[in-house]
Amino acid sequence: MYHITTDINAISIPQWDNFIENHPNGTVFQSYSMYLLFKDTNKFEPVVIAAYVDHKIVGICLSSIIKEYSSKVGFLTSRTICYGGPLIDDTNGNPDEILDLVLKRLIKEVKNKSVFIQFRNFFDRSEKKSIFGKHGFTHIDWLNFQVDTSDKATTVKGISKSKIRQINKGLRLGAKIIDPENIEQVRSFYIILKNLYKNKVGKPLPDWSFFENFYSMAREDNLGIIRLILYKNKIIGGILLPLLPGKIIYEWYICGLDKEHKDIYPSALATWAPIEYAMQNNIGTFDFMGAGSPDKDYGVREFKSKFGGKLLNFGRFERVNNKYLYRVIKTGFKILAFLRNQ
Repeated sequence: MYHITTDINAISIPQWDNFIENHPNGTVFQSYSMYLLFKDTNKFEPVVIAAYVDHKIVGICLSSIIKEYSSKVGFLTSRTICYGGPLIDDTNGNPDEILDLVLKRLIKEVKNKSVFIQFRNFFDRSEKKSIFGKHGFTHIDWLNFQVDTSDKATTVKGISKSKIRQINKGLRLGAKIIDPENIEQVRSFYIILKNLYKNKVGKPLPDWSFFENFYSMAREDNLGIIRLILYKNKIIGGILLPLLPGKIIYEWYICGLDKEHKDIYPSALATWAPIEYAMQNNIGTFDFMGAGSPDKDYGVREFKSKFGGKLLNFGRFERVNNKYLYRVIKTGFKILAFLRNQ
């Protein structure tokens, strides 16, 4: 009854695009455009699984195998990450059976290529825990904020007065929220981001090819947008935002030189940028893409909470493919935390 394929050449791209656009939980992270971004980015290897019934797509799962190094040591940093998937059609066939087959095929494809698999949920999948559990996945609590941007007055009212003051002050003192005028401005954003991740965040960051490709595809394939904070002719912050037109916009990477420009508040302006864009372009939701584990203090969570979002806990599903290497990484190399929490 079901046909499962991982061959990109056997998947109808128009059907794929249509499936994502019309799925109630459709996300750009499961789109063909995102597949192309992963394919053209160093250290990323996309894996797509499509489920068919009578030549019609009823399930899509796009994930990516990520490694920090290309050498043999690279396997120690290998993980398979899936954002917002799998997406299953609940109206055609048996959705539980389709999900079961998709998970089974994914494990087969990546179990020898990555130490663990992680699904980062964008919607409630609590009813599917038993199916994920059947395949060795455990559920991890993970928080997130989503801001309803469907009504401007309500959205602005939900933002704290302190953040509104910071945004207004930064703009009044001459900061501007702009679209990149050239690739060099994007590179300036990347340099700030790279320093932030190296010196403070402590998590892996894709290399320059990811940002270069995103900038190109954002203009050509409607993959998303980049908004930058310009002050005195210099880039002092910015945000990279995948989006699904008319539905949802996501904060993926954000930075701001807040210490260097204390009165401008570049991080607050960068966070305001997608909210403003969503309200102006009929996008109903701004998604922060994570607010950390509820069991640990997370300063960024406090910052995000000031923008009026609803606190959610859709969590993550994680499966260890290689228990021995997983233990080695956890006890010997001390890199597991930032790989799992990036």
